[in-house]
Amino acid sequence: MAENSGIEWTNHTFNPWTGCTAVSAACDNCYAEAWAKRSGHVQWGPHGERRRTKTWGNPVKWNRRAEGAPERPRVFCASLADVFDNHRSIEAAWRRELWALIDQTPNLDWLLLTKRPQNIVKFAPESWFTCGIPRNVWLGTTVENQEEADRRIPHLVQCPARVRFLSCEPMQGPVSIRRYVRKLEWVIAGGESGPRFRAADPDWFRGLRDQCAAHDVPFLFKQWEGANQKIIKAKGRELDGVVHDGYPQPVGIAA
Repeated sequence: MAENSGIEWTNHTFNPWTGCTAVSAACDNCYAEAWAKRSGHVQWGPHGERRRTKTWGNPVKWNRRAEGAPERPRVFCASLADVFDNHRSIEAAWRRELWALIDQTPNLDWLLLTKRPQNIVKFAPESWFTCGIPRNVWLGTTVENQEEADRRIPHLVQCPARVRFLSCEPMQGPVSIRRYVRKLEWVIAGGESGPRFRAADPDWFRGLRDQCAAHDVPFLFKQWEGANQKIIKAKGRELDGVVHDGYPQPVGIAA
């Protein structure tokens, strides 16, 4: 959980706790839920207790290694949970410890990706909205179709994070972000993996690519859809012959 991540857009994954509940169409074939059922170590759904992990020392180690490094490692938090999940079993102390850990690891960029951006203001530290969100915190939300774009993005863009990003994966329809794109710093897009993957129209990806290009927003095309990772990798990451591997412009932590 995980020293080096296989996810293209991050270097590490860290789960302060595990477990989640499906909230929309993007969750129908959730890889994390499938992993949880296979492993038996993670409880899932509204009646599953969230469990605190034992890997909290990893980010401290990564931060130490990153000191003075030419590139800042990105940490996806959390791949097997949702930091802004409002489940009753998540203790307030866990979140306080997570915010403190982020403060203690300034050499890492923390990617907090949520399907519940309406809860950011509720659960994030009050200081984030009075003194400023730490510059090593990137806030993102999952957007799989236009309905979720219009429901989630307005909550995200009201948060004054240095980087606000969308993960449009797995895309389930065309998405227009023209109303919001000037307040976004990064867009990721990709198809669905797994044996029950739902086919994607290449024009959905092209549409996002073109909207980002029109406003100089970095765009990353993660993957085509497919039955498993071997098939997806065989297809490559090219969209119309180009690998789109955009990232936000690196910025130091100092104001």
